[in-house]
Amino acid sequence: MAIVRWDPFDSLFAPADVNRVFRHLLGQAGGEEPVKGGTWAPAVDVYEGDGGLIVEAELPGVDPKDIDVSVDEGVLTIKGERRHSKEVKEDNYYRVERAWGTFQRSMRLNSDVDPDKIEASYENGVLKVIVPKPEARKQKSIPIEVETKKQIK
Repeated sequence: MAIVRWDPFDSLFAPADVNRVFRHLLGQAGGEEPVKGGTWAPAVDVYEGDGGLIVEAELPGVDPKDIDVSVDEGVLTIKGERRHSKEVKEDNYYRVERAWGTFQRSMRLNSDVDPDKIEASYENGVLKVIVPKPEARKQKSIPIEVETKKQIK
């Protein structure tokens, strides 16, 4: 009889178990049941352009009225809801892969950003938020006061 080293993680990551966990996280109780509405996260690109920080979020099928962009204490938050497109009995679905329901993405901004100068636009299913670069702080020279001691006579 050969000695086999026991690995406690072998059975932990069995493909069937991993699939079951993902189905549960996506809102599926069984393998063929469609995804239920819930929370999802849109894909977001964040990069620096000439005008400042640019945040682009993919929100196809989302009505711009259902999107809220806000800044609170230096945190930019994009939230909203994508509604299910039409009422169809679950028996008539073969596959449901598009997520729907509420969503929210938040990211910390530079503390010097002026929230009143942030702009947002929505075109072809992409929300574009432009956060202008903060104005460069000017160096301020602070004079040093020198105290003179009075001599005691």
